[in-house]
Amino acid sequence: MFANILSRYWWTTLLRGVVWIIFGIAIFTQPAISLVALTFLFGLFCLADGIANIVSAFGGRNEHENWWVLLLAGLVGIGMAALTFFNPAITALALLFYIAIWAIATGLIEVIAAIRLRKEIEGEFWLALSGIISIAFGVLLVARPAAGALSVLWLIAGYSIALGIILIALAFRERSFGDAGLRHSRT
Repeated sequence: MFANILSRYWWTTLLRGVVWIIFGIAIFTQPAISLVALTFLFGLFCLADGIANIVSAFGGRNEHENWWVLLLAGLVGIGMAALTFFNPAITALALLFYIAIWAIATGLIEVIAAIRLRKEIEGEFWLALSGIISIAFGVLLVARPAAGALSVLWLIAGYSIALGIILIALAFRERSFGDAGLRHSRT
């Protein structure tokens, strides 16, 4: 079951949550951070997030046919990191669109995963909520790209911390997914 994959690799979701909170705190504590530094920092966090998803995907590929959803989310993160690293002199507008596209793509994948898992697990709400927040954040960035750089940095920091908290809550729910799946399969 897909829930077993998430249960076994719950720590990767926890790690993703901690990384996103650290990213948000770094932006809040350094509001004068340059956009180039933010670009590299964003790239590093997308890379870490992507790798964590890929580890979970490959760890569970023999157990569930939908393991590719996690792989896809990981590849999106690594792809976004590559785009960021190969163009470090990116403009503020392009950075916003990179972040928006990544947030929307990741959010859609998380909502789809939550819908698919609703019969296998309890608490899929957290996964869906993280996806909805990511989509809303991405749409907001696309709708208001001309906003000031400082306000965008604060928005990114707030989003990062909120997403991190939700991912940490999800990680602790994931620990029990395998047990829940066993209960459902016995009935």
